[in-house]
Amino acid sequence: MKLYFETSNFPWSPERYRYAAEQMMLTLFPQERPEYPEEPLPKDLSGEQNAAVFTLHRGKKLTNLSVLVFRPNGYYNGVTRFPSEELDRPETEVYHTVQHALKLAFYKAGTALLGVQPPWGALTGVRPVKLPTRSLLAGATPKQAQRELEKEYFVSRPRAKLAVDCAQASVEVRRSLQPREVSLYTGIPFCPTRCAYCSFVSAGVGRTLNLVEPYLEGLLREVEETGRVLREAGLTVRSFYMGGGTPTTLSAEQLDRLLSGCEEHLPLEGCAEYTVEAGRPDTITREKLEVLAQHGIGRISINPQTLEDHVLAAIGRKHSAGDIASAYELARSVGFGCINMDLIAGLPQDTFEGFRRSLEGVLDMAPENVTVHTLALKKGSALMETGGQLPSGEEVARMLDWSREILATEGYIPYYLYRQKYMSGALENVGWAKPGTESLYNIVMMEELHTVISLGAGGVTKLTGGGKILRLTNPKYPQDYLSGLDKVLGQKKEIKDFYLS
Repeated sequence: MKLYFETSNFPWSPERYRYAAEQMMLTLFPQERPEYPEEPLPKDLSGEQNAAVFTLHRGKKLTNLSVLVFRPNGYYNGVTRFPSEELDRPETEVYHTVQHALKLAFYKAGTALLGVQPPWGALTGVRPVKLPTRSLLAGATPKQAQRELEKEYFVSRPRAKLAVDCAQASVEVRRSLQPREVSLYTGIPFCPTRCAYCSFVSAGVGRTLNLVEPYLEGLLREVEETGRVLREAGLTVRSFYMGGGTPTTLSAEQLDRLLSGCEEHLPLEGCAEYTVEAGRPDTITREKLEVLAQHGIGRISINPQTLEDHVLAAIGRKHSAGDIASAYELARSVGFGCINMDLIAGLPQDTFEGFRRSLEGVLDMAPENVTVHTLALKKGSALMETGGQLPSGEEVARMLDWSREILATEGYIPYYLYRQKYMSGALENVGWAKPGTESLYNIVMMEELHTVISLGAGGVTKLTGGGKILRLTNPKYPQDYLSGLDKVLGQKKEIKDFYLS
């Protein structure tokens, strides 16, 4: 879709508003990709069938932001008005005012042409829970926060309630956090095979076996340096999360060595939650699970994604649904009392009935946490490159609607959610939990409630405090991480500087 900005009237550079325009375009027209023509806006647009024209006009009392959208079925002009005096406020406030008006105007035009409203309305971005969280902290009741989402952003009632439910969990965790606490993520970028939907920094261990041991040694060096800096800054770890990839791709001996290093060097004295993603059943053994248990890991993930064998094959998994059930039983026999299981709605060759059977199968196992993801076609994934036999957006929405109903009936509550680009049906990912088993790490990470320090390849540390966020990034790929390890270690001093400056 061609996106034109009437440059003369926008505050500062129109390029600042491109991201907002792209977000709304993807919400309304998920198959489109943005284009920014180099030539000026044509005077005659009568033959245009795929474009949006953004115009801002300031009057004495009111400012109009209009978005004229052209599609094959016609065109429509959406308009949002706000007091002109709002353009005289500080720069950040002006930006947010114009950004919000742009999204609403685009939404009005797009929905008029489509004849349908997206489930999340005009609300874009990864973290829709932040809005109701802000409202609740300001004194609003849950009903008032929900009403704001419905009236101001046109969010559907079920999604607005979902966001408010998760916001209540966010508020509760926020109030429990202490100023010198952080959370810690450790990344293991290896898997037995690469799933077709995956865009994470991970590699099949069969092709990169020679990297595993050097990577572990480098990671232990980073653990040691991070621990030294955290103690010098007077920080303690509130939650610990090891993800991937698939951490249980490591051997039992390697897991033991890594976790022992974490215990030796990191300030874990006040850690309330230890999670390790066991993930793939074809990496789970009794010996590995016993190592995790011995090191106090209280929460693990065993992630089927689906219990349909033909769908598992379609996404590149080399195990069966029966292997998942066996891994789950093994974890229970070792003594794990909090298990998360992931499912993905919208996988290739899946159907509503297949998804229903998968979720019912998971519920029969009775895990404490169930996370229902929506397939997102991401750059770098095999599905993005090759495509596949994917369910329609309408069928995926049906999967999610049914999952909300059945999970609530079974006593699970939603506690965190997020959205991503290129999601089927512009929907969401939701974490569900039995009351009292909500993952602290998932909430603080997703809602940016406090600092999350990330170790390993592709790690992104977010230092938060004083209303600001500072990001520190590690090299993306294992080889680059190892070759740039000295720089990674040197960067750790910025953690101490952030807190002690």
